[in-house]
Amino acid sequence: MKTEDTTEDTESTEPDAPDAHTGAPGTGGSLPPPPEDASAHRHDLTAAALAVLLVAAAILIGRYVQNRTGTLQVQWPPLLASWDPHLGPGTPAALTLAVLVVAYGPPLAARLPWRGLLAAAWTGSTGWVFSMALIDGWYRGVERRLTTKHEYLRVIDRFDDIPATLRDFTNHIVIGEPGNWPAHVAGHPPGATLTFVWLDRIGLGGGAWAAVWCVVVGSSAVLAALITVRVLAGERLARRAAPFLVLAPAAVWAGVSADGYFAAVAAWSVALLALAATRRVRFPAAAAVGGGLLFGWTCYLSYGLGLMAAVLLAVLLLTRTARPVVPFLLGGLVVPVAFTLAGFNWWTAYHLLVERYYQGAGGVRPYAYWVWANLACAVLAAGLAAVAGVRRSTSYAFGAVRELRTGTMTPAQRLAVLVVAALVALLAADLSGMSKAETERIWQPFLLWLLPAAALLPARTARYWLVASVVPALLINHLLWTGW
Repeated sequence: MKTEDTTEDTESTEPDAPDAHTGAPGTGGSLPPPPEDASAHRHDLTAAALAVLLVAAAILIGRYVQNRTGTLQVQWPPLLASWDPHLGPGTPAALTLAVLVVAYGPPLAARLPWRGLLAAAWTGSTGWVFSMALIDGWYRGVERRLTTKHEYLRVIDRFDDIPATLRDFTNHIVIGEPGNWPAHVAGHPPGATLTFVWLDRIGLGGGAWAAVWCVVVGSSAVLAALITVRVLAGERLARRAAPFLVLAPAAVWAGVSADGYFAAVAAWSVALLALAATRRVRFPAAAAVGGGLLFGWTCYLSYGLGLMAAVLLAVLLLTRTARPVVPFLLGGLVVPVAFTLAGFNWWTAYHLLVERYYQGAGGVRPYAYWVWANLACAVLAAGLAAVAGVRRSTSYAFGAVRELRTGTMTPAQRLAVLVVAALVALLAADLSGMSKAETERIWQPFLLWLLPAAALLPARTARYWLVASVVPALLINHLLWTGW
């Protein structure tokens, strides 16, 4: 199958020079590419238009179903939101940051020193998420977010004796049991709640500190994604992805949500494995152990994030090595063993969670609607640039399969494999039926890896695609109240 060229006449589509030790792409030059295929642009626009139609259908059909039966259990389908036009102290900052990144982000990403780009990306992402949260005001948008009746901070005092609470944790998952946990606590392994317990123990208690933790740590996911793309697909594509990662539409829900923190932990697990597999660090075995440790922690933050194994497997396929597997698995055993010895049984808790899920909204929400409306939520959280980039990724992935055995994939094909792996994980979560609604927030760890696909779009169109992704995010944040 013929794949599409995606770069400007001044940029290369040929593989960069391979790393002398790993065969991973470097950042060197190569022969000039053929002219950009005009049909590729039409396909990009068609994909974006179809995504818009999907969102429109989810809104119109969702409103009809919700008004008639009330079974969707959301006020503004397909999003868990309510109509609430408003401005806030974050409005000027969000607009200013959006304009600056759209206008200057692509050229700055191309010219800054690599470490400077990483620092700018983390700063920009943190500022973007905070400014979006502050559109709802400091109290409602930041300080109160993680203290409502469904959230983790409501049970901090029940973890005075952590080992005893872990042993008793599964007894409070199902509705009807005495002292059953709030929705988010019951819906996640105890690692999620323990994060905020430990913050409280070191003097960083309360909603404000919890929010700062989630935003600052969560925004570091951008760094993990950039590092991963660089070592697997070359620096050029990583630089082109940077503005799209900084202005991620998912910031609407990352500020403030623990799911942003979960996304960062999962992302650093992938980045450390990539660094270990390509031997781009001084101690690759230690990086592999660290990646495994973080993946183990990821699985004890959210039950569904075991699906990130698809992205980790893609890293191993791209680097064509099994060297880091053993240290990664050894690191990955640490957290499960520790929790099991402490008395918490992950599998028992998961099966009880399934029961709890169907006791509540999960048992009412119709699968026939959410199995496709979830994807509309993903479009809004990832943005139209990611949609067009994913379209290109799927095209490249067919050619990548042929080149995988020889290790001659182009940088674009390498990035496509990573993106498609994340897409597979997302679709598996969707088909499971355990993610009916709220996927704009829950799927952030998967959506993160769709954003770099925008680097496959022509550089001259980057600003237009940034605008197409950012404007809907700003409208959602200003017109809807998206809090729990």
